[in-house]
Amino acid sequence: MVFSSTVFLFLFLPLTLCIYYNPWLTGRRFRNVFLLLVSLFFYAWGEPVFVSLMVISIVVAFFVGQHLHDEKRKYWLGAGVTFHVGLLFVFKYLTFVLGQLGLLVGSLEGFAIALPIGISFFTFQLLSYLFDVYYDKAKAQDNILNLGLYVALFPQLIAGPIVRYDAIAAEITARKENLTDFSEGMMRFIYGLAKKVLIANYMGQLADTIFAMDGSLSVGTAWLGAIAYTLQIYFDFSGYSDMAIGLGRMFGFHFAENFNYPYIAKSATEFWRRWHISLGSWFRDYVYIPLGGNRCSKLRWVLNLFAVWALTGIWHGANYTFLAWGLFYFALLMVEKFTRLPEKLGFFAHIYAMVAVMVGWVMFRSENLGAGLNYIGMMFGAGSLGLTDDYFWLYWGQTYSVLIAGMILSLPVLPWLKKNGGRLVENIEPVAALGLFVLTLVVAVSSSYNPFIYFNF
Repeated sequence: MVFSSTVFLFLFLPLTLCIYYNPWLTGRRFRNVFLLLVSLFFYAWGEPVFVSLMVISIVVAFFVGQHLHDEKRKYWLGAGVTFHVGLLFVFKYLTFVLGQLGLLVGSLEGFAIALPIGISFFTFQLLSYLFDVYYDKAKAQDNILNLGLYVALFPQLIAGPIVRYDAIAAEITARKENLTDFSEGMMRFIYGLAKKVLIANYMGQLADTIFAMDGSLSVGTAWLGAIAYTLQIYFDFSGYSDMAIGLGRMFGFHFAENFNYPYIAKSATEFWRRWHISLGSWFRDYVYIPLGGNRCSKLRWVLNLFAVWALTGIWHGANYTFLAWGLFYFALLMVEKFTRLPEKLGFFAHIYAMVAVMVGWVMFRSENLGAGLNYIGMMFGAGSLGLTDDYFWLYWGQTYSVLIAGMILSLPVLPWLKKNGGRLVENIEPVAALGLFVLTLVVAVSSSYNPFIYFNF
């Protein structure tokens, strides 16, 4: 089930809200248990088999958490981390590793293990719980149902943001729902839904069409495909995060921001401070700093960064393209830190950053390293069919309005309007949001293109 589906919008969400806010059963225990049950149902809708895997993971984390203050707490932490990372490895990477080792031959050729949706997200949340309890940032949960709610809470279950346990522990038992949070959450959900349905889906169709074309492309067509995917992945993932944050607010939870207009960045370093913030902060706090961070020798510091960016790439999937994408950013960050390139570029720093980001997204999107390098080559004229061709003008003519709208809305337009529009914007926004919601519903009902990119991770 996805947030932009008619089942979610017209059945699941309205029923869940009506029962959650019923006037007779208003206790915290009822609301928590109800949210847990509907969250498990939400996951089971698309993963009827693997919901048991998530439940087992929660049970193991709860049991380990009870022993993280014992004398053998290090061993318990090691056992918990090994279990969860091992589970992630088996379902996400084992087939790939066996294939690379040449062990999938004969009757095993073509063997594959189905990937549970969102396993990377809920695994990292369970690891967050274990680390936060171990480092005394939070108390071990005494109620397994509350721990289950933290992990399975449906707004953030499938594709984040990665909610840290220490940031939400108090709200599990002591949150206070109110009309202000509910209305603001509803507005945030509408904006996220519009991002997904009105921009990401159209850009996704354009990107899929161009990346699937056989043979060479013109430089213009190659860049058009890269720009389309750059807009698709931003509006798709940030739209999902907006919907998750909005839904959380509607139920009294306050999730941290996951995006901060990353396409205004003037360096790769700044881009990663603004993109998928919850993942970047997770690796910083649970990998980079424990490895020594920058409080060590220069060589060790470089190795620490290498490890973080290799893991960032691999986290996204079992393909060399993801590893290359992660190491591409490692190389860019090294260049920026040692040469201060963005500062030297001045006005052109933003152009440099966006070209680098788009090159990275092409590799991220490609089926394999060869296809990615070939596409990138065509973007810069190597093996291309000239500057433009008929396909470029055809696709531009069909999609230029959405392309331009996406480029403009990837900038902080709404915050600027709120800051400078005063009371007028404040009064108009609810009416405009309602109109946007109606338009989005009409398009969502008539559209069949719905998958979220980060469901694959």
